[in-house]
Amino acid sequence: MAAISVALTGNPNTGKSTIFNELTGARQKIGNWPGVTVDKKVGLVEYKGRKISVVDLPGTYSINARSQEEQVVSDYFAENKPDIVVNIIDASNISRNLFLTVQLMENGIPLILNLNMMDEAERRGIRINEQKLEEIFGMPVTNTVGRSNKSVKLLLDVFTNTRMANYQPSEIFQQHLARVNQIKASGQPQEKIDEEIITARYDFIDKVMDAAVTINAADKGLTEKLDSYLANGVSSLIIMLVAFYLLFQIAFEWIGQPLADMLGEFFEETVAPWAAEAMASAGVAEWMQSLVSDGIIVGVGSVLSFVPLIFTLFFFLSFLDGTGYMARVAFVMDPIMRRVGLTGKGIMPLIMGYGCGVPAIMGARALDTHKDRMISILITPFLTCSAKVPIISLFAVMFFPDNAANVIFALYFVGIATAILMAKVLGGTAFKGRQSTFLLELPPYRMPDMKTVLLETWDKGKGYLIKAGTIIFAMSVAIWFLSNFNSDGMTEEMNESYLAGIGSAAATIFAPQGFDTWEAGAAVVTGVLAKEAVVTTIGILYGADEDAVDTDDAEGTANVLMATGMATAFTPLAALAFMVFTQLYSPCVTALGTIKKEAQSWKWMAFAFLYTCAVAWVASMLVYQVGRLLGF
Repeated sequence: MAAISVALTGNPNTGKSTIFNELTGARQKIGNWPGVTVDKKVGLVEYKGRKISVVDLPGTYSINARSQEEQVVSDYFAENKPDIVVNIIDASNISRNLFLTVQLMENGIPLILNLNMMDEAERRGIRINEQKLEEIFGMPVTNTVGRSNKSVKLLLDVFTNTRMANYQPSEIFQQHLARVNQIKASGQPQEKIDEEIITARYDFIDKVMDAAVTINAADKGLTEKLDSYLANGVSSLIIMLVAFYLLFQIAFEWIGQPLADMLGEFFEETVAPWAAEAMASAGVAEWMQSLVSDGIIVGVGSVLSFVPLIFTLFFFLSFLDGTGYMARVAFVMDPIMRRVGLTGKGIMPLIMGYGCGVPAIMGARALDTHKDRMISILITPFLTCSAKVPIISLFAVMFFPDNAANVIFALYFVGIATAILMAKVLGGTAFKGRQSTFLLELPPYRMPDMKTVLLETWDKGKGYLIKAGTIIFAMSVAIWFLSNFNSDGMTEEMNESYLAGIGSAAATIFAPQGFDTWEAGAAVVTGVLAKEAVVTTIGILYGADEDAVDTDDAEGTANVLMATGMATAFTPLAALAFMVFTQLYSPCVTALGTIKKEAQSWKWMAFAFLYTCAVAWVASMLVYQVGRLLGF
């Protein structure tokens, strides 16, 4: 007996993914739809001897093909004829959710209407007459509580017993469809046609609501009470800042970063020496020992050391999203974000960028349009990620001891101002087009389904490992080779390596910035591998003992370096120019690899590298040259 093919569709935040996870559990595959970065989720379940293949389509408010999600859903139904299409509706927001239902039916797609979160609807005083809905739409109507295994089994019964051919749109809907077709054939301008069709849909939905839904307006639930503080007024901004401060404290101070440090030390201090000793005992050539232990293990280990941080961050972001709060953040920030050419959703990747550029770039996939996603991806590298903090802290303490805090604050501002400026420039040039519309349903607050939170965390974390790891592996080998070889072969002196040669070449490029030494050039090059490497490289090349260079202790490292040649290698003005350059130039290779995967193009990865370097070069040159003109 052939497998039953089922497609789940619906608005975002309707519990659709929760139902999919309850149906398929671990028996699901995650990939990307062809040509886009939107997740493709397919699962398999067996029930009463029948195999059921389930596709979880991206959450969308319509099928007008304006966003990647809308395009995926539109293309799917144009190219596929599943046995059953289930439209998951948040019963507590039924009026808004029915807009997609009407669109799907206008396109001749037979549906099962599933009212999810019926328990929340009842708590909010919403009563739905399912039989009346079934009569009006001419389709089966079911109800579920997404996290209830019992209601999911009832849904499986519907899949195995329903014959969609037995259901036909009602006469009431046929009348609506005739009106829509009449509008399409009216010969009016397309914009006018679209407006009238939308009006017709909402008129039909109003009739449905009058006939099948009753709402007790006196039942003011928890959501409305919380939104008076969390989604309105000055209090909403204060609470948002506190919430994200705590989130980043957890991810980058209390849990994620300490675990990342432990994992990094494990690779560097345990795995690499063990591998080196094992290879030495086996008589492996020294260059191979160095490649494996110092290049591959340390390089790949640097990627894996991000894993606890990535998983911690995504876990708490998924948890907050599951509560319904993330929708409020986008709503609150929308008026502010529109000033830089993005919508409220664009705030999330930028906030994450202050911790690490990698999850920030990956977070851009949540934005609605290609324009918004690409602008967000390309401005994120200008923000002050945690890896840049040791650089600006070290130079601020060393060269501006009396004003270190002010200088550090100024560098944060430089990053923000540059990101805003480039968002404007990119929005008016490479990604020119009208500003995105912002349609957002504010879901009710609820306790997240932990199964869904954990699965989402795993999916995103696994994607980081797969997408960034392969490119980092290649980059690690390349950097190892450059720092250990010259034209005569392998060298023990770094200042005789290809890296030193590259640093010398870079020195000529940075003459207008005042830091035209090969050591500074080499630090810039190693900083592409990881921004943390800038401080370590500077310290080693200027003669400090490697153990004395602590990226977490700017003041202590500065005191050590004051006794070396670095104190005279930079003037305060050149040091400031160097800080500006390292603040703005190329993302690290991990972030570059993520840009390649998210943008699905080597071209955009190369563009991100080149244009950020160009912006950083111009900005740092202006700092140095204007400073000289002013007598500094």
